[in-house]
Amino acid sequence: MVDIETTDVNSPQLRRGGRDLLSLALIEARNHTLRWLARFEVALGDEPGAPPDPGAESPLWLFGHIAWFQERWIARNVHRQRGVLCDPTAPRLAALLPDADRWYDPAQSRPDERAAFDLPGWQPVRQMLADTMDITLELLEAAPETDDGLYFFRLALFHEDQRAEQLAEIAQDFGLDPRGEAGLVGEIASTAARPPLLFPATRWPLGSPPGGFVFDNEKWAHEVAVPEFEIDAQPVSWAQFAEFVEDGGYDEPRWWSDAGRDWRDELGRRVPRHVDQMRQGVLQQRFGRLTRVPLAQPVLHVGWHEAQAWCRWADRRLPAEVEWEAAAQAYSRGFAWGTVWEWTASTFRPYPGFVADPWTEYSQPFFGVHKVLRGASFATRPRLRHTRFRRFAAPSHDAMFCGFRSCAL
Repeated sequence: MVDIETTDVNSPQLRRGGRDLLSLALIEARNHTLRWLARFEVALGDEPGAPPDPGAESPLWLFGHIAWFQERWIARNVHRQRGVLCDPTAPRLAALLPDADRWYDPAQSRPDERAAFDLPGWQPVRQMLADTMDITLELLEAAPETDDGLYFFRLALFHEDQRAEQLAEIAQDFGLDPRGEAGLVGEIASTAARPPLLFPATRWPLGSPPGGFVFDNEKWAHEVAVPEFEIDAQPVSWAQFAEFVEDGGYDEPRWWSDAGRDWRDELGRRVPRHVDQMRQGVLQQRFGRLTRVPLAQPVLHVGWHEAQAWCRWADRRLPAEVEWEAAAQAYSRGFAWGTVWEWTASTFRPYPGFVADPWTEYSQPFFGVHKVLRGASFATRPRLRHTRFRRFAAPSHDAMFCGFRSCAL
């Protein structure tokens, strides 16, 4: 376990945090969620409605889901002390709200259906968040100080941190500005251009070793042969992407895959999502404000298809996820990351020897379908910023705070 006196609640070391540190982190995460709830409540009032993007979650549903998830895996889970050996199909105790499973279990409804549910309003959901946290903290006090005993408490913490970034993405979609509330989202940093990094051929231990909390799709570390490669020291900037746009990159069939062309044409996409102008500067909607974007900042809200098209135009390629992970760990000072999620060339697949964790809905449905993103964004909770963390999304998805970097061919 990690010493509470030497680690704060925002450290990635929370993956190994003990009861005391975990208790503080859970409280901090719930307070962060409640601050988001207050912002949405003020902005949306009594009729939160559906988000502008049909594929996005209803914010009111998402707040209830956060409370439901924690209650489902901790308070209602009589086998929680077994950790990853827990049987996810075992009967559970009753929920605080009788209809909670019907409302908040993602397996029982699609995102475009949830806004039509007769969900509890802001105040009942706020109370549900408070009640589930009280029970969680009480049960944590008696939990064994082992990785199995703390597994579901860590899982609930990191799940809530992931949903916090999702709330920032929904706020962007709604045009809701959270920046008046300090600490809800960070600032988007500009990155100084540096020469590409040359990484020698090696065998790299891709993935996470046992110990502490490990997401199922990171299991387990295994050696991968990596030929020599050259990788950008920072993500592709707006200035670099603007050259592609001004050169007619969106209209040139050579740069696009068949799936990419279909996606581009279906949406009529000729600039990245939320962009109003890309000639003589970039104007992009940022949380409801039309913002002149510094050209040195990483390009933001581009899907995998756009990243791949830019690389073809630039005579470059997207990195494999093992290349990204190796460079991020080996060049800790010279490899700039953490402002945008970064697309990789890798299809999301299980590592060798994968064994599903109890939260089977997390990774398994998306293996072989989604693409891997690495890194973190300005809206990622600091605890989640880890060089081995694998985010994944459909190639068409650009609602995330996502960009990319490139490698030499």
